[in-house]
Amino acid sequence: GSRLVHFQSPESLRVSFDLPNMGKTLSGIGIQKGVTLITGGGFHGKSTVLAALQVGMYNKVPGDGREFCVCSASAVKIRSEDGRNVSEVNISPFIANLPFGKNTEHFTTADASGSTSQAANIMEALEMGAKTLLIDEDTCATNFMIRDDKMMRLVHKDKEPITPFLYKIKTLAKQGISVVLVVGSCGDFFDVADTVILMDSYACRDVTEEAKKIVTEAANPGLQAASTAGFGTVSPRCPVGSAFKPNGKVVVRSKTSVSYGNVELDLSGVEQLVSKEQTNAITLALQRLALLSPGSKMTIFQVLTQLNALFDQQGLDTIAPGHFDGSLARPRTFELAAAVNRLRAKGAFVQL
Repeated sequence: GSRLVHFQSPESLRVSFDLPNMGKTLSGIGIQKGVTLITGGGFHGKSTVLAALQVGMYNKVPGDGREFCVCSASAVKIRSEDGRNVSEVNISPFIANLPFGKNTEHFTTADASGSTSQAANIMEALEMGAKTLLIDEDTCATNFMIRDDKMMRLVHKDKEPITPFLYKIKTLAKQGISVVLVVGSCGDFFDVADTVILMDSYACRDVTEEAKKIVTEAANPGLQAASTAGFGTVSPRCPVGSAFKPNGKVVVRSKTSVSYGNVELDLSGVEQLVSKEQTNAITLALQRLALLSPGSKMTIFQVLTQLNALFDQQGLDTIAPGHFDGSLARPRTFELAAAVNRLRAKGAFVQL
């Protein structure tokens, strides 16, 4: 219709590659490694672009419209999740010195706040080998993302446990972790960006040079110092097999809701889960964790990487042998790990 806007790449960001099976060359926008901001006014298409990217590792049916919107298979969508379960995660790169001496190197809670849940989501993604973080400020905890100069003057650094993501983003990029961030409210992110894309009425513009010019006129000196600091430690964790044995029947109610014995598993914050069939497979994989030997020193990364290799070799029959189950679809290791991490199982992990 007349209101349909076809996506067009700015020439400065255009890339092309051959599709030999289709007999043609495709060109479009290429988001480079590093820190990329997608900015613009409200309702101009920022989150729409990110929503397409976050499922870019899945094949699409012809005519979907997103067939050629592709993304790294190691990209993980990050958000805050008030109330989620966290078990033995080292969130100290972002949050430390909590009141009453609460430990953040072995952080455990059944009711995470917006900031602690987002910190845990990032650390768990890095633990599983994520190489790209996809973030939309609309679903983030503001106090986790930024803290401005006026607030820093009122609340001194030694009284604020949170090191905002803004001050860690460049150190992540130096370690090979790319970030694609939708942001429309804080220009301080210009200081750490490699590329800045502006969405204007669903049209895409490369405004990197304009953003860099703004930075030269009003740079944040604290960000320059923070970019030279280290990120911190991603602590590997080992799942405890006995914690994953369901105490009762397992029922998949929907894509995001599972009754796992006597506990409820909420996957509503796992945005890259796309079908109930994936959730069916995830629940079978969770029950398989119960078979881990007592005292096993296999990390969650090793356990799920091994399972993924079995999926490659034997398909989903690995978790449903002889059942020929047509209600299963293959999940990524990131969504498997997300379910493992959110299951409210006491003593589910120990750190190495």
